[in-house]
Amino acid sequence: MFVSGEWSYRPFAAPTAPPGTALADAGAGTDRGAGPAAESSPVPTSRRIRDSVTRRAPAFIAVAHGSRDPRSAATMSAVVAEIAGRRPDADVRLAFLDLNTPSVEQVIDAVAAQGHAEVVVVPLLLGSAFHARVDLPGILAAARNRHPLLRIVQADVLGTDERLVTALRDRVVSLGADPADSGLGVAVAAVGSSSAAANRITEQVAAALAVGTSWRTAICFATTEPALPQAVSELRRLGARRVVVAPWFLAPGLLTDRLAAADPTLRHAPTIGAHRLLVDVAVDRHDAADRDRLDLSA
Repeated sequence: MFVSGEWSYRPFAAPTAPPGTALADAGAGTDRGAGPAAESSPVPTSRRIRDSVTRRAPAFIAVAHGSRDPRSAATMSAVVAEIAGRRPDADVRLAFLDLNTPSVEQVIDAVAAQGHAEVVVVPLLLGSAFHARVDLPGILAAARNRHPLLRIVQADVLGTDERLVTALRDRVVSLGADPADSGLGVAVAAVGSSSAAANRITEQVAAALAVGTSWRTAICFATTEPALPQAVSELRRLGARRVVVAPWFLAPGLLTDRLAAADPTLRHAPTIGAHRLLVDVAVDRHDAADRDRLDLSA
C-alpha cells in the first residue's frame, strides 16, 4: 500500500506445507517426511541443484521513474499490486529512481536484510535511455558493493512491446472510439528524448497503434518536437475529422497535464496504468532475466 509517499512492505515468507506434503516450487516429487523408503532413494546431484535453485524465487523489484505528482506513485503502486497478485511465489516490491520513496537503494538494502540471495530488478520504463543505461546500472553497481553476497540482475525495460501498444489501443477504445472509424485521428503523445534515435523508436508506436484499425495516427512529444499541435495538423492533413490523444505514458503526471493544457478541446485517453498486458510484459521481463541468470550459472 502506498501511503503518504512511502511504500509499506509486507515481509516475504517462504511457503510452507504440512508435514509429508511436497511444495510444488520446492522441487516436484521431493517427498520430505515420506519415511525410510524415501531416504533409501538418493536424489541425483543435478536434481538437488535444481531444487535448491527453485526453492525460493528471486525478489522482484519493479523500478518506476518517480514524479512529484501523487497520481503517478499511486498508479505505479496499483501496477505493482497487480504484479504481486500474478506472482505470489515472489517477494514483489516497488522502488523509485527519483522524487518518491522508497528508493532503489532502500529496497535492495531491505531485501538483503531479509535474507534474499538473488534479486531481479525490472525497470518499468518505456524507453531505454539514460535511466535504464546509466542511472540504474550505477545504482545497482553500488548495491553489489554493499551486498557482495546478493546477486542482482537488471532486466530489460518494458520498451515498445506490441502488448503495450495493444494496451494503449484499449485505452483509446475506452473513450468510445471505433477501430473502424476512418475519420478518427490519434495523436500518440510520448515524453520525448534528447536522443533522435530514441524518438525514432517511439515513432514506431504510432504506426503500430493503427494496425487493425482505420485510424490515422501521428506521434508527438511533451518535451521536444513535434509537439501536439503539429501532430493535430498532420492528422487533419491526412483526413482526420476528429482527433483524440493517446498518452504513451504508464501513469498520469505533470507531463500528461502539460499535454492536456496544450489543447483543452481534445479528448485524452487514460494512461496505460495497471493494464493486464503491462503486468504480462513486466512479469516476462523478470522471468527472462531470471532464466538468463540460471543459464549463466549452469
